[in-house]
Amino acid sequence: MNMDFKSAKELLDLCEENQLPISEVMRQRECILGEVPRDAVDHRMAKAWKIMHASATQPLKKPTKSMGGLIGGEAKKLETHYNKKKNICGDVLQKAMTYAMAVLEVNASMGLIVAAPTAGSAGVVPGMMLALQECYRISDQRIVDALFNAGAVGYLAMRNATVAGAVGGCQAEVGSASAMAASAAVELFGGTPRQCMDAASFAMVNILGLVCDPIGGLVENPCQNRNAMGASNALISAELSLAGVKSITPIDETIGVMYAVGRSIPSELRETSLGGMAVAKSACENCMACANKRNKMKK
Repeated sequence: MNMDFKSAKELLDLCEENQLPISEVMRQRECILGEVPRDAVDHRMAKAWKIMHASATQPLKKPTKSMGGLIGGEAKKLETHYNKKKNICGDVLQKAMTYAMAVLEVNASMGLIVAAPTAGSAGVVPGMMLALQECYRISDQRIVDALFNAGAVGYLAMRNATVAGAVGGCQAEVGSASAMAASAAVELFGGTPRQCMDAASFAMVNILGLVCDPIGGLVENPCQNRNAMGASNALISAELSLAGVKSITPIDETIGVMYAVGRSIPSELRETSLGGMAVAKSACENCMACANKRNKMKK
């Protein structure tokens, strides 16, 4: 059986022809093309989820300063704020933000993460997934299924456009991660494959044009905050689709537009740290302070 697809349209056709969810089509694609048994494919995805889970919770137990010194401890502050019952976002969103920021802290301190689809956007998918799992008591197996769904969307973005900030700006990184998470959430809550694709399209459209301007060239700030935003964007997009709101543009077109917009973004705003927040006065001063501190430690 051929389960390969090169576009969302082909993916949806496969779902309809075989009466399967996106996650199962993607799982079977991995088995067939990789010539790997189903158990092995599931085992690898379960391992990825285990790493995601650890990276999303580790900084809450032991906050760690990043290599560049620009972030560290933010996720713990969010958790403390939540425990004081002072949060305004509600359980799911608060947890999603917290876990998404935690993953970036692990990444920036040389810890183990899963690039989903990149290191700079690694917090979006696990942050949202873990929040949903805890709030709705979702099993690990169902989360693993949903990760195959997310993987299908990530594959489409990589194959037909880009997920690299250096090529398409942060819209390509956090935008693609948001689309992956949104689609997975829809499947988790009983949505159709078409609703999954609508949610992915919403998520990408919502932050179309977002630039990549890491301060000091480090995947720390504003990257960490944007992962929290990406997780919330995924939740919003999933909710819209599950409510019956339909995307005017199919995800294939949205991915194409994202790529075109990314290529038109000036190089200064595509991971070079020559524009945007990277050149703000306070950002430059913080980078200098961190550099001076590191130099003193070396001496």
